[in-house]
Amino acid sequence: MRIAYFVDEFPPFFRGGLGTYAMEITRQFVRGGHTVTVFSRNNGSDPTRDIWEGVEVHRPLLMDMSDVLSILNQGDVRRWDEGGQRFYQETLLYNFLSASKLVNNLVPLEKRAFDVIISHDWLSAPGGIVAKRNLSRPFVFHFHSTEEGRTSDGSETVKQIERLAAEHADLIVTVSYAMRDELIRLGYQEAKIRVVYNGVDPRKYDPERFPEEEISRFRNAMGAGDDPMIFFIGRLTWVKGIDMLLMAMPTIVREFPEAKLVILGKGDMEPLITHIIYSLHLEKNVITNFSYVSEEERLKYYAACDIAVFPSKYEPFGIVCTEAMAMGKPVVVGARGTSGLREQVVVTGPGQNGFHINPFDPEDIAKFTLLLLNDRDLRRRFGANGRRRVLEQFTWEKVSDATIKVYEEAIERHHGRAPEVVAG
Repeated sequence: MRIAYFVDEFPPFFRGGLGTYAMEITRQFVRGGHTVTVFSRNNGSDPTRDIWEGVEVHRPLLMDMSDVLSILNQGDVRRWDEGGQRFYQETLLYNFLSASKLVNNLVPLEKRAFDVIISHDWLSAPGGIVAKRNLSRPFVFHFHSTEEGRTSDGSETVKQIERLAAEHADLIVTVSYAMRDELIRLGYQEAKIRVVYNGVDPRKYDPERFPEEEISRFRNAMGAGDDPMIFFIGRLTWVKGIDMLLMAMPTIVREFPEAKLVILGKGDMEPLITHIIYSLHLEKNVITNFSYVSEEERLKYYAACDIAVFPSKYEPFGIVCTEAMAMGKPVVVGARGTSGLREQVVVTGPGQNGFHINPFDPEDIAKFTLLLLNDRDLRRRFGANGRRRVLEQFTWEKVSDATIKVYEEAIERHHGRAPEVVAG
C-alpha cells in the first residue's frame, strides 16, 4: 500500500505521544512492505526531505507570513495570545505547503501514486482534506483526542477543523473504546469509527535489557538511591493529573518518609509543580527533570522505578502506561471520563496488573500507591501480568496489521469495490 501520511510531529521533532506513535507505526508499515511518505512540521533546521528508517519524510520550511496570515484568523483565534496566533498560522502554513508538495509536485512531476491519505488530529487535518479534494483518494482521519476533551470547552475553530476532517474522511480511527464513545457523544458518525489501540515495542521495552548494577547507578545519579521510587512521565498539563499526584504525596510520605516521586516531562505546569513542591515541603521527596530525554534514558527511568502512576483526568489512550507495563511495572491510572488507561489496566482476576483510581482525589491516588509500596510480591506479580498483556495485545505488529485493515476498508468504501492495494 502507498500511504501519504500527514502528521504534525515526527523525528527529530517530538511534542508528545503522537510523535512516538507516528515514528513506531510508520516504521512498522515499512517492515510490512508498504510505502510511507510523511509530511511533518519543520523546526527550522530539519532536512526538508530525507529517508528515516525507510520512511520518506517531507518537512516544508516555513516563512514568516504573519502580516498576511493574520487576516485569515477567524472567530476565537483572534482572541488567542500572540504565541497562540503565531502557532495557528504556522500550522496552516505547514499544512498548505505539505499538501501543495504532494498535489503539485510528487504526483504530477515525480509520477507518484498513492492509495490512501492519512491525517492525525486537527494539526494535520487541513493537509489531508486538501489532498483528498485534489487527488480524489481515500482519506482516513485519526482522532487521538478532541478539543472538547483536552480543554473542556476550547476553541470553536479547532472543533470546526476536526468536524470538517471527520466529514471528509472515509473512515475515522481512534485509540480506545472510551474515545469512540466520546466521539459518538459529540455527534460523530458511529458507522465511520474504528478502534485501534496504540502499541509498544516489547523487544526495546524489556526490563531484562538493564542489569541491576546499571539501574542502581542510574538511581543514585538521579538522587533516588535505594528509596521507594514512584514515576510519572508525560506532558506537564492539567489533563495529566500531575497536580493531584503531588497532592497525594504528603499522605504517601507519612507512611514512607523516604519515598521519591520522579517527574519527567515538559509543559505549562512546570511553575505550578515547583510551587506545589515547596508549599507542601516536598523538596526531599520530589525529583523533577523538566526536559525531553532520549528514548534510551527514558527506558532507564521505567526500569528504575517501583511503581508508575498516571492519574490522567482525560486520556484517550496513554502510551506511557503501555511502556511501563512492557517494562514490567505495576501501574496506578486515572479511570474517570474518557480513559483508554482503563482498557489497558486489568484490575480484577489472575491477570490484574494495576489499579484504577479517581484522578481528582489525592487520597484515592495515595491509597492504591501505598498498597503497592507495601507489597513487593504484589508489585512483581502485577508487573509480570502487565508485560504479558502487552505481548498479547499491544505490540506494534498487531497495531500495524489492524490499522492497515482499516485503510484497506477505507479504500474499498471510497471506490465501492474491493481494494487493489499495491505493496512496495
